[in-house]
Amino acid sequence: MKDLQTDPDVRIWNDVRYKTILPAAATGGAMSIVDSLSPPLSGPPRHIHHDADETFVMLTGTCRVWIAGEERLAGPGESVFIPRGTEHTFQVTAEAPSRHLVILTPGGFEGFFEEMAQGAFRIPEDMPAVVEAAERHHLTFTGPPLEPSP
Repeated sequence: MKDLQTDPDVRIWNDVRYKTILPAAATGGAMSIVDSLSPPLSGPPRHIHHDADETFVMLTGTCRVWIAGEERLAGPGESVFIPRGTEHTFQVTAEAPSRHLVILTPGGFEGFFEEMAQGAFRIPEDMPAVVEAAERHHLTFTGPPLEPSP
């Protein structure tokens, strides 16, 4: 795997590095895979993907994963499945960055990351633009990100 710190095809949004390694266009829309490198304590607001199942394959680091009110840790070699329509979020633990694959079925959501990187949108400052793009990608924000663990 290429280094996400130096790869010219990487897109950066809110200090997270994203590289689409299998676009939906290559699978007839069936799925997409994004390689992601997230810094410690980063993570998105709670949200729902209305049209896609999401799977995280953890490569490095550890994430606290919150799915429909249940929380667990996921580390290297583990996978997490989130069925479409399920509220969820995650937060990278403080110890180290997390590199993980984000697999969406069907594909297409990778376009959201591209839009966010191109617009350099910030959360919470640019939430109207973020929400507008999210709606185009069948995503609804439902709550705040996780608070750091004590």
